[in-house]
Amino acid sequence: MGDSSSQEEGVISSSCHREWMGAQESLKKQLILEDDFSWEVPSQGWASEDGLRTKKLKYIGGVDISFLKEDPSVACGALVVLDGETLEVVHEEFDVTRLQVPYVSGFLAFREAPILLGLLKKMMFNAHPFYPQLLMVDGNGLLHPRGLGLACHLGILANLPTIGIGKSLHHVDGLTQSTVRQCLEARENCNKDMISLTGKSGKIWGMAMRSSLGSSKLIYVSIGHRISLDSAIAVVKACCKYRIPEPIRQADIRSKVFLQKFKGMSKLEELC
Repeated sequence: MGDSSSQEEGVISSSCHREWMGAQESLKKQLILEDDFSWEVPSQGWASEDGLRTKKLKYIGGVDISFLKEDPSVACGALVVLDGETLEVVHEEFDVTRLQVPYVSGFLAFREAPILLGLLKKMMFNAHPFYPQLLMVDGNGLLHPRGLGLACHLGILANLPTIGIGKSLHHVDGLTQSTVRQCLEARENCNKDMISLTGKSGKIWGMAMRSSLGSSKLIYVSIGHRISLDSAIAVVKACCKYRIPEPIRQADIRSKVFLQKFKGMSKLEELC
């Protein structure tokens, strides 16, 4: 996913700014912040409370976008689908395009969601048997200045349970990267692999996680849509071989490889 450290921030008009903020407020009214799915999360052992087996979380999607170093407007969106039990990739989709919308802090979804939504629509149109039951997004969900990050935005538009995975922390409600790290490293928390991201208001925005043993780098997990924070954490834990959950890690790796192949085939001039 494009972050502010790898892209130059663009400028949008005040009218566009107001339009985007209005769109975010409208989408927020559609957010579902609790479990709204028929499958069981991994921590529940795939079984319901009455002992009857229910639908497994069989297909987990991951999305990411890579950018060409020579021209950051050229982007490769990737959607990978993993088997929920083996974490092996069973399907992948790519799209290389020239993005017209600049990166603007707080409005990442308006730049990246259309390409990712297009990949999902392609799978749905083809009635693909590996269509994901849940989507992990390289970007934040509720952990966002206006409470509607890319994971929320995409989840609502795609009507899918989504989880936001941030590699850096938005400064929201008094939360900062340094204070969260200090809290996790405090003596009383030294044996914990996660802490709640509770803002000054008392609201819980997500969780900061050490997702792999010995890692000093955190990931920041937040609700996207149609899933509770507890269930999101359980799914993330089940998908972590390394620091970054496998669906997003594979989307990142494969989008970079595909983009370089695309560049090598001299197809960049075909992009509008």
